[in-house]
Amino acid sequence: MSRSPFLTLSGAVAAEDGRSVAHYGGFLREQRALAMGRALVHRGDLAVIELSGSDRLRWIDSLTTQRITGMQPGEARETLLLSPEGRVEHAFTVVETGELALLITSAERANDLCAWLDRMRFMLDVRVKIAAERHVLAWWGSEPDALPGLMGDAIQWPDPWGNPPEWGTSYRAEGGEAPDAWCLQLAVVNEAVAEAVADAGARGDVGLAGLDALTALRIAAWRPDIDHDVDERTIPHELDWLRSAVHLNKGCYRGQETVAKVHNLGHPPRRLAFLHLDGSDGELPAEDTLLHLAGDESKKPVGRLTSVAVHYEEGPIGLALLKRSLPSDAALVLPLPGGADATVSVTEIVSPDAGHSFDVPRMPRLGRKR
Repeated sequence: MSRSPFLTLSGAVAAEDGRSVAHYGGFLREQRALAMGRALVHRGDLAVIELSGSDRLRWIDSLTTQRITGMQPGEARETLLLSPEGRVEHAFTVVETGELALLITSAERANDLCAWLDRMRFMLDVRVKIAAERHVLAWWGSEPDALPGLMGDAIQWPDPWGNPPEWGTSYRAEGGEAPDAWCLQLAVVNEAVAEAVADAGARGDVGLAGLDALTALRIAAWRPDIDHDVDERTIPHELDWLRSAVHLNKGCYRGQETVAKVHNLGHPPRRLAFLHLDGSDGELPAEDTLLHLAGDESKKPVGRLTSVAVHYEEGPIGLALLKRSLPSDAALVLPLPGGADATVSVTEIVSPDAGHSFDVPRMPRLGRKR
């Protein structure tokens, strides 16, 4: 991937991935500016894969969970690539330009995804390559001041999570709506535009925010992320991803049997929840920290913290995957790095009753007298 021109700006602190700017010295200030539409984020955590050829949409439709055929230029849809067992392996947004299909995906997983797709082309008219010269920018709501004059012919679209398709199926608990709406806008630009925007940010003409600011807004909007909220066991139902990335009435794809079986006959084994954390001691728990019931001396795990951040209004917040059988009113705690336990307030996202859409009557055993 191309090195981000934003990493060289004054005050820029690199994120752990080395591709993104975590913050520019004031992540809460940046977060507020981002939420007010006065700043943008360079998404160094994302990469762009180009699909060309006349079969590109039909082909990617046959492999993934979303209906991709019929997309018009400028349209974007989120989709997932599952394992044969229905586990989430890749998540990406497909943006159709009329000449190309752009896959916007995790930079950490882009090489693996590109290699896998290239092996699956067979005799179809499809070509796959990573577009290392392309960058992804993001902002909240309307474009920040001075940005429109810099964008040129950038490819822009809203993140589908904020406006899911009509065929999406939500697993939200009753009355469960995120307190903060997700209104993220994204754009794919070339290196010249990325450098021009970085220069404008250095001059103060465009406000800049780091990835930490966007992470906090993402958590507050209950938006799952494959680099944080997915592990080797995750199925889409657990993260409410049927809402935006899964079409339940399309043709066959890898992992479809698990998707249909859990939705129609079963329940997802885990469920996503939103956490307010006790931040009175100034410490944040690390991602992947295991939650347990308050007062349980054995500290038997009942869930896992997947994302954590400090919100400029809400304070310390997080997302967690909890056991489905866990009572909704269970008191949970999180171990902190210093050895103490932090209490958490839990808001249900995915309902414990999600799934089991069809009630199949039980057949009598053979030979049993009625």
